[in-house]
Amino acid sequence: MNGKSSIFVRHIAIPQDHGSWVFLLSPLLIGLFAGGTFEWASAFLVVTAMMAFLIRQPVTVAVKAYAGRRPRTELPAARFWILVYGLVALAGLAGLVAAGDWFVLLLAAPGLPVFAWHLYLVGRRAERKQAGVEILATGVLALAAPAALWVGKGTYDPLGWVLWLLAWLQSAASIVHAYLRLEQRGLPEVPPRPVRWKMGRRALLYTSFNLGATLLAGWSGWLPGLAFLPYLLQWLETLWGTERPAVGWKPARIGVRQLIVSTLFTVLFILFWRP
Repeated sequence: MNGKSSIFVRHIAIPQDHGSWVFLLSPLLIGLFAGGTFEWASAFLVVTAMMAFLIRQPVTVAVKAYAGRRPRTELPAARFWILVYGLVALAGLAGLVAAGDWFVLLLAAPGLPVFAWHLYLVGRRAERKQAGVEILATGVLALAAPAALWVGKGTYDPLGWVLWLLAWLQSAASIVHAYLRLEQRGLPEVPPRPVRWKMGRRALLYTSFNLGATLLAGWSGWLPGLAFLPYLLQWLETLWGTERPAVGWKPARIGVRQLIVSTLFTVLFILFWRP
């Protein structure tokens, strides 16, 4: 294998869990549209956020290689992409500092311990089926919403924390829903309704809480009146998924459906977010 082919390896350069992209892009887009303007600083933020997201893959591959889970021959490619993503991220950070938006860099601090925890689990071959870690990680990614809002406005705004919480609630419910669908696919047949509802109880609790909270907050005037609509879509999807288990579905089919629902959620949120 020549040097070029050993460096440009897709599974080292690009995250393979394609559904995870939406957990960054959704809050990022929500924050950008809520900010109302797209400045040079916004472009720097997008670049930095994307590089921080992408660098996770080669770092994870490197940890696996050192732990004996991947061949050591993948280390040169992993180091190359860590360097590339790291340098581009530093350039983006420099742009943010030059634009006077250095304060948004503080939002990266919570991501460091969560990422370290993930790498620790990777080294111990224990990263799979860690819903708690995944929910925490999406909370970190949801910080892209306030960052984009503040950069767009050019100043701190407490509203950013509301966007962060709303984005995180959606991501957490989406992960729990995905775990439900993956559990259903292993069933030999569609179970009776009481069993279906017992399996879907946790996912329904998450989406019902989100819907109820946004309805109440909209009624009270704390949120835009129609802010509940994206969460209604997510709740209906979980209700549908509970009643129609994904028996025999391939993971890709589950992922594509999740991606479609999350995309529609983002579009609805942007359309009906009128504070």
